[in-house]
Amino acid sequence: MDFDLNDDLGAVRELAAKIFADRATVERVAAVEKQGGFDAGLWRVLAEADLLGICLSERDGGAGLGMTGLAVLLEEVGRHVAPVPLWNVVAGGLLPVAQFGSEDQRNRVLPRVLDGSALLVGAFDDTVSVTATRRGDELELAGEVGSVPAGAQADLVLVPVKEADEVHLVLVPTVNLAVTPVEVTSRESHASISFTGAVAAPQDILASGDKALRWTLRRLRVALAAISVGVCAEALATTAKYTSERVQFGRPLSTNQAVAVRAADAYLDTEAIRVCTQRAAWLLDEGREDEAEIAAVVAKWWASRGGLRVVHATQHLHGGIGADVDYPIHRYFLWGRQVAFTLGAADALAAELGDRLPSAPPIGAPA
Repeated sequence: MDFDLNDDLGAVRELAAKIFADRATVERVAAVEKQGGFDAGLWRVLAEADLLGICLSERDGGAGLGMTGLAVLLEEVGRHVAPVPLWNVVAGGLLPVAQFGSEDQRNRVLPRVLDGSALLVGAFDDTVSVTATRRGDELELAGEVGSVPAGAQADLVLVPVKEADEVHLVLVPTVNLAVTPVEVTSRESHASISFTGAVAAPQDILASGDKALRWTLRRLRVALAAISVGVCAEALATTAKYTSERVQFGRPLSTNQAVAVRAADAYLDTEAIRVCTQRAAWLLDEGREDEAEIAAVVAKWWASRGGLRVVHATQHLHGGIGADVDYPIHRYFLWGRQVAFTLGAADALAAELGDRLPSAPPIGAPA
């Protein structure tokens, strides 16, 4: 694969960077956090700029840039800690609808989400917590998903439900659901959604089978890792600037060996997340789903383990001001932790990776 961005991807990065620089300033993000954690104005701008469908095929109203294009866009979300649920809406909503939906489902959902007139979010967690009971042709749902990004603003939710031994991806309107806002680490808009009593008709079932669920989870994890790239890169850039300008004992902090070495370690972690995320996105775009299964777990593991190391280091290297919850670096710390523990913490991902890697004898063991 080629790790350099082509002209189209470069243009996406440039446009996204300009929009977020203008619309996701420190002051604006802080204000949105106090108003619920979802920037509706910024979301409209992204829709008007045709960025919501950047990874969808042209058939579905997108630009056809795939997961690689989405990763570029989400890196800019992370760099600006922009309070919009782009990773979840696209990877947990638009992409599975485009992949598994019937023509009627795609026509019913995609245009409204892409133009910003409706909000579709994914309600995915580490486990499938919503159950379904068959009532004729319909499914009666029960259960709750404890933290759904932008659940309080959503018009439609895509949720995995378990009926006996089978998993379905189901589209559920939020109008009759019990939605309760919850506070999360990143201060973004999240809500607990109870699906108990909701009924899914045949036309609401998007796909059935574990394959569709795994397909979606791969993309969600790569999307989260892409946000981590942006969070870590910007936190590191901010720290480099601060330690270069902050003078103690007659010299900049950055000239102290301990500071330089810790910053270098954070840089290596950031680049590891970037490379693993780009490779996983590329494998998904190439249709190499089996290889991407492991690559997505690896990318998310780096975002969880390495990402935490980076945001801890960058906050620590700011000294006392790093503990100020109103100072910008603290927000990157919060976002880094939010990503790290969403859809699998590092230890759980390592265990999952161990289960999925081919078995092999220890090095040096007799054949």
